[in-house]
Amino acid sequence: MPSLYCRVLGPVRVTVAGADAPTELLWRKHVALLVYLARSPRKSRTREHLTGLLWSDRDERQARHSLSEALRVLRRALGDERLVADVDQVRLAADAVTLDCDRFAELCGRSDWATAAALIDGEFLEGLAIPEANDFENWLTAERALWRTQALEALVQGVSADLARGDAAAAARLALRAVALDRSSEPAARAAMRALALAGDRAAALRVADELAQALHETLRAAVSDETARLVARIRDARVGRRVVAAPPAARPRPPLVGRRVELAALAAAWQRARSGRGQVVIVEGEPGEGKTRLIEELVAHARLDDASVVATRAVPADQKTEWSALSGLLAGGLGDAPGLAGAPPGALAGLAVLDGDLRTRFRAAVTPAPVAEALGPAVKAIAAERPLLLALDDAQWSDAATLAALPALARDTAARPVLLLLGVSRGSPESERLDELRARLGRDLEGAVVRLGRFGAATLRELVRWALPRYEADAAERLTRRVECDTGGLPLLAVAMLEAVAAGFAPAPDAPAWPSPNRTLVDSLPGDLPPTIVGVVCRRYRALPEAAQQALGAAAALEERVDAGRLVRATGLDRASVEQALDALEWERWLVADPRGYVFTAPIERAVLLQEMVTPGQARRYRENLTT
Repeated sequence: MPSLYCRVLGPVRVTVAGADAPTELLWRKHVALLVYLARSPRKSRTREHLTGLLWSDRDERQARHSLSEALRVLRRALGDERLVADVDQVRLAADAVTLDCDRFAELCGRSDWATAAALIDGEFLEGLAIPEANDFENWLTAERALWRTQALEALVQGVSADLARGDAAAAARLALRAVALDRSSEPAARAAMRALALAGDRAAALRVADELAQALHETLRAAVSDETARLVARIRDARVGRRVVAAPPAARPRPPLVGRRVELAALAAAWQRARSGRGQVVIVEGEPGEGKTRLIEELVAHARLDDASVVATRAVPADQKTEWSALSGLLAGGLGDAPGLAGAPPGALAGLAVLDGDLRTRFRAAVTPAPVAEALGPAVKAIAAERPLLLALDDAQWSDAATLAALPALARDTAARPVLLLLGVSRGSPESERLDELRARLGRDLEGAVVRLGRFGAATLRELVRWALPRYEADAAERLTRRVECDTGGLPLLAVAMLEAVAAGFAPAPDAPAWPSPNRTLVDSLPGDLPPTIVGVVCRRYRALPEAAQQALGAAAALEERVDAGRLVRATGLDRASVEQALDALEWERWLVADPRGYVFTAPIERAVLLQEMVTPGQARRYRENLTT
């Protein structure tokens, strides 16, 4: 006989040998009887039990007749050998019916959350109701509660798995399904808030928080738990910049962090060790364009949602000229506001206040300031005594000499504290050698690791192609993968930009030579050395921006390596609101990255392309002159 499959995790659907079941098999009580038997112990029940379950509103003769008619319909679909009904018992054969919930439970038992989550399409037997059968309704209510709990667990675990591999967009989709399944579930709402925040849409995350609070009040007259309230507070405070923003209208989702699962897991493991009280130093090394900044941002974003203090900044080449400039960036990036700082010795606070006007106002003390190099360690230890601390310094090779010289001592002083010192370093530049002392001590007297990034291979590029162009046929996707590998050399930054351009209609020129050569890096490849396809992609991205965003980005390219909103307002002549809206879009599209002291280009090579191809020397001069008038 053909196999019978019944989907119960959502609106019921019954198929026989892959085809829709006969109409009479889909009558309410026939479906109820089929699923109830399949879910019963040993798939067996007495006739008396079944008549009482589904036909208690009829007299005994009518109830038995109705059961017999229902069994006739089931037997026609299943066959005599798969449905055995004697005078007293009704029994299904072990292989008579396949329920999706049984497969779901098996997948959950193997922790295959992604496959299990794909089976969830709603409540158990969604839409089915037999009001006249009280006992069945009671059973149905209990089954729905059971499978809702397990479905929520699978979805929440699936969210965690997606976030662990850096795919916040996929995690958010799963989490919103969990919220839709139970709007008063705090674990589901927390998963959704976390995923949406990590996907960059904190406004949506806070909407989930508001809807949860309303659902709890309406259904239980209860407030959110302390754990949820703390997460909401962290989401409100997590953004570096002016305010919480939503994704720009019609914006494409940000690309997943493909090809970096192992590296992200290494950073996450180091952070967990640090939180347990084992100080860590992690150096992330990558050639410009290989995703060093993106990887660091991913861990920083996760840590901001933990019960922890997070301090993050980014150095630029100009920082080398000013003593303690990188430390000033860390103070502006959260170190100066971190809980626990007030517990540092007064001399240490006075020493740091030399670099920060806000600290001078907050910690006025008639004490002799400690030297800055000696003030940093006690201040960090005081903060770490309150909460675990993540200190992230990207492009650390551009830091001033004084800050770099203080880092080994800071790592030593916090070796037994909950502190992670996370440093991003551009491989291939002579300045990266300035971190050699720290590298040499890792694994000896300092616990930590060097995480080295590389370019994407064909398999990872295929994954990116599937993300950017999911409707491409296999042959077309493979041709595009080879072309992206040829044009970008496997550099993640350029590969993502090229695929987004192709998805928007860009057609690469045919027969481009491979780039770059094996002994060339992105640092070596000035804009004039880039292949025409890549230059075209950068220019196309720029031209696709709104006029105000083009002006703001052009001014940012023409001005310093780090620029704030106020200087862009003066340089462009735009009003403040227009510049801020433009900056939101430029940050979402990853042209710029928010720094505690302003904005910097995510990829300096794109700045160079704009100055060569899109911003004329006259425009650049006018932007600079506007600052002096």
